[in-house]
Amino acid sequence: MSSVNTLGTALVTGASSGLGAVYADRLASRGYDLILVARRVERLGVLAKSLAEKYGVAVRAIAADLSVPADVLRVAKELETNPAITMLVNNAGASTLAPVLDTAKDKVDAMDKVNVTALTELTHAVLPQFKQRNHGTIINIGSVLSFHVLPISTVYSGTKGYVMNFTRGLQQELAGTGIVVQLVLPASTATEIWDLSGVPLAQLDHATVMSAEDCVDAALAGLDQGELVTLPSVQDQALWEQFDSARLALFAGARSGKPASRYNVKSST
Repeated sequence: MSSVNTLGTALVTGASSGLGAVYADRLASRGYDLILVARRVERLGVLAKSLAEKYGVAVRAIAADLSVPADVLRVAKELETNPAITMLVNNAGASTLAPVLDTAKDKVDAMDKVNVTALTELTHAVLPQFKQRNHGTIINIGSVLSFHVLPISTVYSGTKGYVMNFTRGLQQELAGTGIVVQLVLPASTATEIWDLSGVPLAQLDHATVMSAEDCVDAALAGLDQGELVTLPSVQDQALWEQFDSARLALFAGARSGKPASRYNVKSST
């Protein structure tokens, strides 16, 4: 193995299982060196050893709980100071599916800290070196619940809505540069997050659940094709285009200095 990896290093959060572990495998198979971040150090160590042996790439594990500010700071420092990093996969997520009043405060805090704060801070940490080189890739994992909400997904949808808007804004900021920012919006995927969320995977309609492997393979195919937004399970791409067009039309329709006529408010001008 060459001492210099031309693809560089991908840092993957939430890498010990689910989508993160599959991302680690697929990126290693492409030739990326890896930095794997997750809470479960034993599982992380086993995966790192396995991928290094299987693909002949360098793999390092960082045990970190991204709901803990000090741990986020350690990972951010790695992103700021390691010039080998060329890709950040913000995959780590926390999910509790329950009405707001039935959700313990620590569960609300975890979703906010992992899904919103950590993703933002890690992206902010890696951007300066990506900008300096005019090269790098950021993959942010949102959800179809980024644009939809259920009675049990109020907080989770709120955090994933942030991921969508944050990522779309970043794409506009970096348009025309050599930095690629992809938003991935999976639907139901067979990962451990379901059982942890309080809604067991077994309760879902099997026909609506995608394997983690298929989800990541579709997401990476979307990345290869230059998609800014990838919905792995949506067959008709026009649905997203219609959704985005409606969003733009709604924003344009909101740009008025007068109340809408249905409110029957007499204008002060």
